[in-house]
Amino acid sequence: MNCVVLIGNLSSDVDYHQGGKNNVSKFNIAVEREFKQDGGPTADFPRVVVFGIQADNCKKYLTKGKKVAVRGRLQTGSYENKEGQRVYTTDVIADRVEFLTPADKNNGETEDNYLALNEAIPF
Repeated sequence: MNCVVLIGNLSSDVDYHQGGKNNVSKFNIAVEREFKQDGGPTADFPRVVVFGIQADNCKKYLTKGKKVAVRGRLQTGSYENKEGQRVYTTDVIADRVEFLTPADKNNGETEDNYLALNEAIPF
């Protein structure tokens, strides 16, 4: 079974790419560690990849610092960088993203248009 559920805050703004029906949003979230080792990191920063309409909503409503809940699966891969070294990647491919930071009433956002749409991953 490959299922991941995370809650965290965006550590940077959303990286968005348009591609017709295959729009993609990528962002990292800071997920606090329950058990902290002395001098070690207190959070992990997994990269989340979102497709389609949910990607559009993430670009529209998410910015650095916003809290989200993410449900999806892990996907690993690798590529060769410019120096010829093999780089390994681990991403969370999200099938659902829920925005947990309340909508900014001063910005004209409403709760109805603030919720992410649930959409099947296009592959």
